[in-house]
Amino acid sequence: MAGPGGAALDELSRNFTYGALGAGNGSLSGAWYRRNQFHLFGVLLAVLGNLVISISLNIQKYSHLQLAHQEHARPFFRSLLWWGGALLMALGETGNFAAYGFAPITLIAPLGCMSVTGSAFISAMFLKENLRASDVLGMTLAFAGSYLLVNFAPNISQAISARTVQYYFVGWQFLIYVILEILIFCILLYFYKRKGMKHIVILLTLVALLASLTVISVKAVSGMIAFSVTDKMQLTYPIFYIMLIIMIASCVFQVKFLNQATNLYSTATVVPINHIFFTTSAIIAGIIFYKEFLGAAFLAMFIYFFGCFLSFLGVLLVTRNREKEHLPQSYIDLGNIPGKQTLDKIQPDSNGLSCGTLPDGSDSTKSQSGEKKEV
Repeated sequence: MAGPGGAALDELSRNFTYGALGAGNGSLSGAWYRRNQFHLFGVLLAVLGNLVISISLNIQKYSHLQLAHQEHARPFFRSLLWWGGALLMALGETGNFAAYGFAPITLIAPLGCMSVTGSAFISAMFLKENLRASDVLGMTLAFAGSYLLVNFAPNISQAISARTVQYYFVGWQFLIYVILEILIFCILLYFYKRKGMKHIVILLTLVALLASLTVISVKAVSGMIAFSVTDKMQLTYPIFYIMLIIMIASCVFQVKFLNQATNLYSTATVVPINHIFFTTSAIIAGIIFYKEFLGAAFLAMFIYFFGCFLSFLGVLLVTRNREKEHLPQSYIDLGNIPGKQTLDKIQPDSNGLSCGTLPDGSDSTKSQSGEKKEV
C-alpha cells in the first residue's frame, strides 16, 4: 500500500505529459494538444498583461507631468488619471499572475521584457519622447528573443495540484536550494545593514532571491486555483495557504528592497539589471522546483537561453542612457531683458521667499562706466 509520498508521485507522473509521448498515442496526443493550448493561453495572458502595465506606466507618467505644470500643485493620489493608471497596473499584474497557472515559469518570466520595450514605444508615440536608434534595435532584439523563448521553451506540461506542490516542496533539490538561498541572503543582508554596502548588485540580488520564492509560490497558488476550477477543489489543502503566505511575504520584502534601490540609483539603471536578475532567478527556480527542463533537448535549451540573451540585450539597449525629464528651472535670466544690464543670473534665495534682487539704475550706470557694484 503506497504512502502519501507514493500517492503524490503517482499523481505527479499522471500530471506530466510530453509532446514526444503524445506523438504515438491518440489520447496522449489530444492531451498534449490541450496542454499546448493552455501554454498559448498563458503566453497571451502574460503578453497582454505586460502591455497593459506599459500603458499604465505611461498614463501615470503623463499624470505626474500634468500635475507638475499646474499653477497650484496637488497630490498625485487626487488625480483620477493617476488612479486609472493604477487600476490598469493591477489588471496587468493580475494577467501575469493568471499566466503562471497555465504555462511554465521558464516561459512566462522572460516575457517581462515586453513591459519595458512596450513602455518605450508607447512613450514615444503618445508622450512625444525621443525614439532613438538604440530603442528600435532593442525592441527588435527583445521581440526576436521572445519569439525564440515561446517556440523553444521546455515542452512540458503539468497540472499543479496540492499534492504535486507538496511533493516538490519537501524534495531534497528544493531543500538544498532554499538553504543556499538563505545563506546567500543572510550574507548579503549583513553587508548591506552592518557594513553599509549599498551597491546596486547587492540590493537587486536580494530582490532576485526573494523573487525566486515569489514565482514559485505564485505558480503554486495560481495553478491550484486553476486546478480547482477545471478539475478538483484544491483550496482545502494546507499547502495552498502556506504558499499564499510565502507569496505575500516575499512580495512585500521584494518591493521594500526594490524601492531602496530606486531611491539610491536612477530608474534607467535599476530597471534593466532588475529584469535580468529577476528573470534569471525565476528560470532557476522553475528548473529546480518544477523540473521544467526535465527531458528537454540540448539544442532547444541552447536556443532558449539564446532567446533570453537577446531579450536581455534588448532591454539594456532600450534603457541605456535614457535621459530624465527635467522640469523648467526657476531662475530668471535678466541678461535677455531689453534695457537691463546685469553681471550674472539672478538665482532664487533658497533660504527666503523672494526670487532675487533686481539692480537699480545706478548699478547699470556704474557698470557702463567700468565700476563694479555688488548686487
